[in-house]
Amino acid sequence: MIHETSEPSRNLMKLRKGSHDATGLTFGIVASKFNKFVTSRLLSECVKALTKAGAQDESIEVIRVPGAFEIPLVARQLARGGRFDAVICLGAVIRGDTPHFEYISTEVSRGIMQASMEANVPVVFGVLTTDTVAQAIERADPMKMNRGADAARTAIEMVNVMRLLGKDGKEEVPVTPVAPLRRTGRPATRQKR
Repeated sequence: MIHETSEPSRNLMKLRKGSHDATGLTFGIVASKFNKFVTSRLLSECVKALTKAGAQDESIEVIRVPGAFEIPLVARQLARGGRFDAVICLGAVIRGDTPHFEYISTEVSRGIMQASMEANVPVVFGVLTTDTVAQAIERADPMKMNRGADAARTAIEMVNVMRLLGKDGKEEVPVTPVAPLRRTGRPATRQKR
């Protein structure tokens, strides 16, 4: 007979969690310029949260990109470059009257996750996807629930979790290089018949 309890046995469970100390850590931040009235607030609070947790100004690099769609490419480049412990992605995609919102938010989400998985580095999703401008403003308000600061705290914690896991003596999963795309179709030059 199996006896189930509502709590796992404290004797068998091993709990690990990352600290919120950013001392000595380096961060790349990719922030969209589109919807700047929102993304500037996200960026400002993100940087404040990082420095409050111990990160030095010189250990934070900000790259501004035109829009949310451009975030994953730059995030991937930063994550694979080996200079940053984590990359934080900030943007705001606000629903409009066309299906543009669905396409952009889906591809940005997918691209950010792919960048993290390829580089084996935390790439944190701090891109707002809201139905209205008011919702975006609320989520960027420093007095309410600023998601830029949340993304900073997530990045710090994830770096520390990854370091804990690396100390277990297990090898890190090697990053598999992505092969360049091969062209298909006609050759560039034709032979005479």
